[in-house]
Amino acid sequence: MPLLSFNEGAGFIPCLFSLLEKRGTICMKLSHSIIRLLIAGCLSVAAIADDTPRATIAKAVLMTEDAEEQARLVSSLAATGSEETGKLLSLWRQGGIFIHDLPDETQVAITLEGNADEEGRQRALRVDDGKPLLDASGQPVLLVAADLVTADTDSNLRRAMNSVLDLLALSTPDVAARKNAVTKLGMSQKLERLEDLKTRQAKETNADVKLALEEAIALVQLKSKDALVQAAAARKLGDMKSMMSKDFLLALDKEARAAQPANTEISAAVTEALAKIETHTKWVNFYGTLFRGVSLGSVLLVVAIGLAITFGLMGVINMAHGELIAVGAYATYMVHNLFGAGLSLSPFGWSVWIPGLNAGGALYDAYFIVALPVAFLSAALVGIALERGIIQFLYRRPLESLLATWGVSLVLQQLFKLIFGSNNVQVYSPQWLSGSWTVMDVSFGWNRLFVIGFAVAIIIATWLLLTKTSLGLLIRAVMQNRQMAACMGVRTERVNMLTFGFGSGLAGLAGAFLSQIGNVGPSLGQNYIVEAFMTVVVGGVGSLAGTVISAMGIGVIDQALQQILLNPVLGKILVLGAIILFLQWRPAGMFVTQSRSLDN
Repeated sequence: MPLLSFNEGAGFIPCLFSLLEKRGTICMKLSHSIIRLLIAGCLSVAAIADDTPRATIAKAVLMTEDAEEQARLVSSLAATGSEETGKLLSLWRQGGIFIHDLPDETQVAITLEGNADEEGRQRALRVDDGKPLLDASGQPVLLVAADLVTADTDSNLRRAMNSVLDLLALSTPDVAARKNAVTKLGMSQKLERLEDLKTRQAKETNADVKLALEEAIALVQLKSKDALVQAAAARKLGDMKSMMSKDFLLALDKEARAAQPANTEISAAVTEALAKIETHTKWVNFYGTLFRGVSLGSVLLVVAIGLAITFGLMGVINMAHGELIAVGAYATYMVHNLFGAGLSLSPFGWSVWIPGLNAGGALYDAYFIVALPVAFLSAALVGIALERGIIQFLYRRPLESLLATWGVSLVLQQLFKLIFGSNNVQVYSPQWLSGSWTVMDVSFGWNRLFVIGFAVAIIIATWLLLTKTSLGLLIRAVMQNRQMAACMGVRTERVNMLTFGFGSGLAGLAGAFLSQIGNVGPSLGQNYIVEAFMTVVVGGVGSLAGTVISAMGIGVIDQALQQILLNPVLGKILVLGAIILFLQWRPAGMFVTQSRSLDN
């Protein structure tokens, strides 16, 4: 049995004196000062045992009349490194901690958890120990949030909370959150945080966070009182090519030049660093513009590839191509909701509820994989219905086909409004399409990288279909000389139907992707129909390779002009003007398709 029990805080001193009384001979040899030290130590151990992060937060919440002590207690939590501390402080800052009066007229800090019952009551938890608040009979207490007093915060307390949360974020297991916390502390340039950053640097193992720590430490050192430290920090940021430090370096240079006398060493270091950063920035802008141009060209290519089949090969001016894109986008929207909570539709005034799978995690993110073939088939079926119902009667009559398909586009837009509503709907991207990949400060969005790969896959699949399959042979035969193919026994009507269905399906795939980079609405396709026709015509009607080169060229030139002129609208106007001038020079486009048909 132990000589001393530390489980009861109130029994420390009686236990100590009982021990001393039993061991009188030993106590006679101890001085009064040593006894006082032992007693103080016991009290300190008891205080530490009771001073958990939860207990400290509960104590701070109840000190409503001493704002300075509240801020001091909150600031003391920075050393705990507890994730629970961060959650409680965030909850307090958001108004989720309340003060409740107990029957004995004492107060306790509580939080509410769980779903509210019919009367709006929730279970109360004590902040100091995280256990349920119990009534006299030992039953959990249920309270209504509106009837409670919210634990208030002032600006000083919120400042202390933010400081603690930033320091706690330095040790969070989430690498992205840790890196963001490091960057935030660096940009604050608070000298009192320098040691915290250096301490974290000694423990950090992730390479990206280590680099962010070096940058953050150098940024803070720009505020040092030592000119040599400031100059060294400026050179360090220049060597790191830190783009976000440019404004801080300019401010330091201004201060150095305004000093009496002017600090030439700091100015020279800043000038050297800014020169390196400017050179790096130019290369980042160049590669960033090139990537954005290729990604924009890929979007144009995905949108125009279906039109390259229906217009380029078949010669049908399909003004409803944009609505076929919208069909694929809405099909993706429906699949997205079916994998989620469900879908509510109001077709022609009737309310219809389609239950969903309520999937989560990887299964929910897999909805886009399912949506791709659904979007293709949906648009293909609509395209086949359009070809069989209208277009088959209008071959070789371009004006009539243009007017008829324009009317169909208006009808489809109204159908979208009647079924899905006039407002745009949103399709959330799966986790594997969110975020970006950064290389040397050039950001590569996952969705943009996906569309580039997606466009390449579509081009390869279309080329293989047209050149390596029997259906492709029949398509090329019919498109080059319809009468000769019919005389050879080719069922031209069936080939026309399948070709138009394939081109329409490609438009549906374009809609599936466009749903990932913007909202889906009845007029989605109209935003891209003009650019799609421009891409096909500039490349050369009927030329698949010309469509690819045209899309990439228009995309890169458009982004380059926007970067140079700093005006997106003016850039697009100049691109359109350049296309018009090009078509005046080469009306048939870059690649002229050769044919044996007498009609050509």
